[in-house]
Amino acid sequence: MVELMGVIPPATTPFDASGEIDFAAAAAQIGWLIANGAHGVAVGGSTGEGQTLEAEEFRDLVQAAAQAAAGRVPVIAGIITDSTREAVRRGRMVADCKVAALQVTPVHYLFRPSDESMVEHFRTLAGETGQKIIIYNVVPWTYLSPALLLRIMDEVPDVIGVKQSAGDLKLFADLMADVKPGKMIYSAVDALMYPSYTLGAHGSIAAILSAAPRPSVDLWEAVKAGDHGRAHGLHLKLLRLWNALMPHDNLPASTKFAQSVQGCPSGVARQPMAMPGVEHQERIRKALTDLGLA
Repeated sequence: MVELMGVIPPATTPFDASGEIDFAAAAAQIGWLIANGAHGVAVGGSTGEGQTLEAEEFRDLVQAAAQAAAGRVPVIAGIITDSTREAVRRGRMVADCKVAALQVTPVHYLFRPSDESMVEHFRTLAGETGQKIIIYNVVPWTYLSPALLLRIMDEVPDVIGVKQSAGDLKLFADLMADVKPGKMIYSAVDALMYPSYTLGAHGSIAAILSAAPRPSVDLWEAVKAGDHGRAHGLHLKLLRLWNALMPHDNLPASTKFAQSVQGCPSGVARQPMAMPGVEHQERIRKALTDLGLA
């Protein structure tokens, strides 16, 4: 299996003014993330506005990312759907793209499957796509407990890990305490990457990494080197950036603006979401300046 460790930014999806994907910009962004030290890239997730992508757009975006990465780093394909059938369909659509794994949310609509149904969802997905699976634990009303996540990883060998989101570091710590060797836990607790790494996270897949990839890689490397003074300083600056990004209702749009300030092609948000206003832009720009990025 391709090693999936370290800082794995989830790319934004560049849309033009008419709402179409700018695939040249998408490829350029993958190059930018890799040039800034990313150990892998993810596309089509929530930072990539994956819930807005049609199936064919998803396939073409993953293909463009894989071609741009050109084997330099692994690529993860994000799937956000509301049925096992559609998740399987999309997984099969990217079978030829040589992705390292599928990052899959539980269903994101209003009704929650039972625990048994959730296990079967991931069992079917792995069995019918032949792909490795990372559970993206993010949807509030289908949030999976550490016990259920560990059970799914035990019962479905091709579920190789979990991207643990939301701000509850206790749940992250519980996962890290009981995860078995060979399974991977990635932090998406954007404000708390530093403590996530000290708890043993195998890596991270989170919007903050795409907004500021180089300092995010520096933080990972500082923790690995045991340089906690430097790590804490980077944590504080990245926390301020996160606080600047978050007041906007659409995190992908804020992330896109942060990327654009640094010269990364990121486009605009897809309707009905909007880009941040002038005051919000200035808060983001100031936080980037404090990081030496603007």
